[in-house]
Amino acid sequence: MNKKITIIGMPMDLGQMRRGVDMGPSAIRYAGIVERLGSLNYEVHDIGDIHIGRPEMSIDQDSKLRNLELIAEKNELLAIEVHKAIENGAFPLVFGGDHSIAIGTLAGVSKHYENIGVIWYDAHGDLNTAETSPSGNIHGMPLAVSLGLGHPRLTQCGGYTPKIKPENVVIIGARALDEGEKELIKEKGIKVYTMHEIDRIGMTKVIEETIEHFRGRTNHVHLSLDLDGLDPTDAPGVGTPVIGGISYRESHLAMEMLAEASIITSAEFVEVNPILDEKNKTAIAAVALMGSLFGEKLL
Repeated sequence: MNKKITIIGMPMDLGQMRRGVDMGPSAIRYAGIVERLGSLNYEVHDIGDIHIGRPEMSIDQDSKLRNLELIAEKNELLAIEVHKAIENGAFPLVFGGDHSIAIGTLAGVSKHYENIGVIWYDAHGDLNTAETSPSGNIHGMPLAVSLGLGHPRLTQCGGYTPKIKPENVVIIGARALDEGEKELIKEKGIKVYTMHEIDRIGMTKVIEETIEHFRGRTNHVHLSLDLDGLDPTDAPGVGTPVIGGISYRESHLAMEMLAEASIITSAEFVEVNPILDEKNKTAIAAVALMGSLFGEKLL
């Protein structure tokens, strides 16, 4: 694992309708992430937050997407900062914000790494487009956008498309998929471990198979971890909780195994909403999982 980490806050709540997720980066910092990583002998540079401001919500008249222009504009800024971090030899660690920020993160990362792998740790597939989305909320679209599917203002973030290939994506923890997403998964052959598979074969086997899936395909894997991938009992402070999720302990095991495999070269932790949380429990869980991802051990 790269011993230099650049933290980038992306306090954006434009991709969905429940306010408060813009405070996620602050909640994660308050939970002690900089100190945690520093204690693991990482050189941590926190560049602060990308400025989002308090723009008024809008709906694009043609596509019916919420806040299309604003999300496109802010993700361009994020892509630049992620690009800079990698150029400077650092591991980019992005704090959200809603999951629409993955559009910018992947735009910045994939400029550097050919055939980048992506682990999408999430209750949702985030594979909707304007045509399939029930809500028009862009936080349900970033994986599709990164595959080159969706509105050109989003898919062209960073000036090129696609960012990733479907065969290089592994979704872990899915338990709430829209019909259009199910069709796309089958059409593109995207590898998905639903909660059924996790319950049936266990998290150890899931991560072993995921690591093996990337072997020979790529040396660079991006982790996009939505806290709603965890069960709401362990991570209540999220905008779209889905019961029956991955446990806190299973998630630690997954992060520990990824750390041992040393394949993760960039990451984002998203959808921490302190307004909906219980005493910052979700941000504390996020920080603990980051500790495991970056090699923290009990002994």
